[in-house]
Amino acid sequence: ETVRTLQTNWIGRSEGASVTFKSEAGDPLEVFTTRPDTLWGVTFMVLAPEHPLVEKLTTPGQREQVEAYREQAQYQSDIQREATDKVKTGVFTGAYAINPVNDERIPIWTADYVLMTYGTGAIMGVPAHDQRDFEFARQFGLPIRVVIQPEGSEPINPDEMETAVDAIGMMVNSGPLSGTPADQTKEAATAFVEQKGVGHGAINHRIHDWLISRQRYWGAPIPMIYCQKCGAVPVPEDQLPVLLPDDVEWLPTGESPLKLHPTWRFTTCPTCGGPAERETDTMDTFMCSSWYHLRYLSPDYDKYPFDPDQYNYWMPVDTYTGGSEHATMHLIYTRFFHKACRDCGITEGPEPMLQLRNQGMVLGEDGDKMSKSKGNVIAPDNLVNRYGSDTVRAYLTFYARWELGAPWNSSGIEGTSRWLRRVWSTVLEEEGGKPDASTLRNLRRKVHQTLKAITYDYEHFEFNTIISSLMELLNEMNKAKANGAYGSAEWQEAIDIYLRMMAPVCPHISEELWSRLGKPYSIHQQPWPKVDEEAAKDDEITLVVQVNGKLRDRLTVSPIISDEEAKALALASPAVQSQIGEKPIRKVIVIPGRLVNIVI
Repeated sequence: ETVRTLQTNWIGRSEGASVTFKSEAGDPLEVFTTRPDTLWGVTFMVLAPEHPLVEKLTTPGQREQVEAYREQAQYQSDIQREATDKVKTGVFTGAYAINPVNDERIPIWTADYVLMTYGTGAIMGVPAHDQRDFEFARQFGLPIRVVIQPEGSEPINPDEMETAVDAIGMMVNSGPLSGTPADQTKEAATAFVEQKGVGHGAINHRIHDWLISRQRYWGAPIPMIYCQKCGAVPVPEDQLPVLLPDDVEWLPTGESPLKLHPTWRFTTCPTCGGPAERETDTMDTFMCSSWYHLRYLSPDYDKYPFDPDQYNYWMPVDTYTGGSEHATMHLIYTRFFHKACRDCGITEGPEPMLQLRNQGMVLGEDGDKMSKSKGNVIAPDNLVNRYGSDTVRAYLTFYARWELGAPWNSSGIEGTSRWLRRVWSTVLEEEGGKPDASTLRNLRRKVHQTLKAITYDYEHFEFNTIISSLMELLNEMNKAKANGAYGSAEWQEAIDIYLRMMAPVCPHISEELWSRLGKPYSIHQQPWPKVDEEAAKDDEITLVVQVNGKLRDRLTVSPIISDEEAKALALASPAVQSQIGEKPIRKVIVIPGRLVNIVI
């Protein structure tokens, strides 16, 4: 859900209206707003420094200031310009616009908090109801007009405002909309500008074009050829793929070696046969990773990007794991590619993956991200050499939740090593004796209860509890072994299921023990064991008894006890009787298998 939210915000779909203001000279200034109902509260306009009309509208007296400001703004990133804690800056262009809903004359400014990459690069300033506009108005002494009066408050004096107020309440100072609840006026405001011919309903997106060209050697070549006669010509399909040259030389020029290659970039035009040059830019590597899961299906298939039969068998991907830092890069690109290919008839279905799981990070012992420069990198080689790879794998699985990660701490790895040694001796060391029926019944119950829990944990990526469940089951198996269970059918079933549950985490010791028991190769080709629900049932359960929601007793009962039996036992409890006395019982609430609550 976190990734979905990040992607939704990145795409930035907004519903509102497109409204056209005009400069006094008649130049149209289009703005997109999600709150057309606040048009009567506009007291200024702001254009992005890059807006093409800034230069035209700026008056001679303001030109020097405006040009200096535009020069300074180009060195800041969009993130820096949009920072909420940044002091607002801007310059008056000297020009004015006319508000189309009330014909008021409003000043036109340029400021870097407005971006050309979002909307139209022009905004209407409504300082009473937008915090950024409020800060800008206060910074430069611009008027503030309240057009939405919050419910239940006294009329607001704009001069006394310390912050913008939420655009929720009753419309005021808004011409034909005054006296209307604000949550009912968006459509009315849109209809008003449509009727006047100065606007219309619109949908805007924050997302914009993706520049995929990179000036570097490593990447998929862009299959275009440039001919002086024919212009840009795509490489014919029978000449694909374009392969990178192996004999490149990196020179200290800061340019791609492809641009400097003596032969690779020179070719012939596929249209006229004349001399031509290849495109030397390569594609962003995200272009390749956006569809690599499809090529993996059939990497040697040469008739198509992927074998359709393999696609039909494998797709969509069941589970995809990756870092959440790719939410608005790779993870959104790969979904975009799939949907674009689907619309072209190349792929099928709404999504390339059925579920996404984000893993946590193993941090350094100091709690920081592992980095050579910080000197906190822990190489696993020494631990593998000392304990074996299965122990390290199991400890990595056990010491922290998979999706959260944690600072590395190897102090507990000895416990994991002891557990695996106990598994070895439990499986292979014989022990005599004759078990009773209850020992075998309890063993099967614990095995199938653990199998049920671990199956859930694997499916839900709760790997750390898998190890703790296996450790707990091993303790019960050793108790049963001491009571003579070794060699019985129940014991053989327990060992069989135990090794298969352990195999994904500890593949080597599981395979070795499986082999030593004479079972068919390989444990990793065996089906996942099935839970016997009857065997997993408890012989007895604890029933909690409450009076008016407070715990008064605990009863040991059969798991198949009926509601009426549970009610009768609870009412007969001496602890309950002492609380009830002669008081009338209003009702008895029974939650099967869990509790009885008596209300008096």
